[in-house]
Amino acid sequence: MAGKRILMIVGDYAEDYETMVPFQALLAVGHTVHAVCPDKKAGDSIATAIHDFEGAQTYSEKRGHNFALNATFADVDPARYDALVIPGGRAPEYVRLNARALDMVRHFFTANKPVAAVCHGAQLLAAAGVLEGRTCSAYPACKPEVELAGGTYADIAIDAAVTDGNLVSAPAWPAHPAWIAQFLTVLGTTIAHGEVNTARKAAA
Repeated sequence: MAGKRILMIVGDYAEDYETMVPFQALLAVGHTVHAVCPDKKAGDSIATAIHDFEGAQTYSEKRGHNFALNATFADVDPARYDALVIPGGRAPEYVRLNARALDMVRHFFTANKPVAAVCHGAQLLAAAGVLEGRTCSAYPACKPEVELAGGTYADIAIDAAVTDGNLVSAPAWPAHPAWIAQFLTVLGTTIAHGEVNTARKAAA
């Protein structure tokens, strides 16, 4: 399987897990991932936030890591990428104000390329006007935005994901195993589990 070129649109206070985990997981299986942020360039960093579920009526928020960008937003040509990833957190609420970011998102839907969005990533999809007639999961507080954009909100477990055509979406980071697995399927990525090393089997 040839590796895909994947674009990830992030921003300051993107959710830490939802940025770091898919970025590293997709690299680990042989894909190329370019993380970009409006008004920032390769080598710059974004601040991430850790959103947790600790019994309050909504998530708590703590400062996360610094995440280094490896591509420059102004130089990105979405036509050169095979797929798009949109992490959640607080970033989507302001990234959606960037007209070029919205155009990038629209490109992937117009071209029917794989898109993975998690948590508040749906805010960017809604602002781009690509959810009409689509089923999309998101953090529950984003349900009104999904529906106002003409989409059907997928009310699923926090550790589940849903695929609708080229779109794979999930409520939050507890869904990473399901979300990333479904995205890999849409990408056409095959992972084979080989036999355990013979010496190790004998020792057992």
